[in-house]
Amino acid sequence: MILVRQEIGDVLRDFRLQKGRTLRQVAGKASVALGYLSEVERGQKEASSEILASVADALDVPISTIMREVGDRISVLEGIQVFPDVVPDDLVASIEPQLSLH
Repeated sequence: MILVRQEIGDVLRDFRLQKGRTLRQVAGKASVALGYLSEVERGQKEASSEILASVADALDVPISTIMREVGDRISVLEGIQVFPDVVPDDLVASIEPQLSLH
């Protein structure tokens, strides 16, 4: 069985290590308990969207990039051979009006 929390944890750890940051540094910047972030990275805890956003911000990585990586990893685990590498035009068109409000 594919565990989404495990893939999220793996991706967060990978990005943290790529950035050369310690668990303590990221936890501090994200205002998340060190032990909790460690459990999230190990796939032992589910992270809320707020926690994910804080950690993504602490890593200077867009949450969309993290979630895209998670989705790509799950696709590979599911054995999907071909997956799109761009955002579909109809999705962009449906979201653009909301973006202009911000």
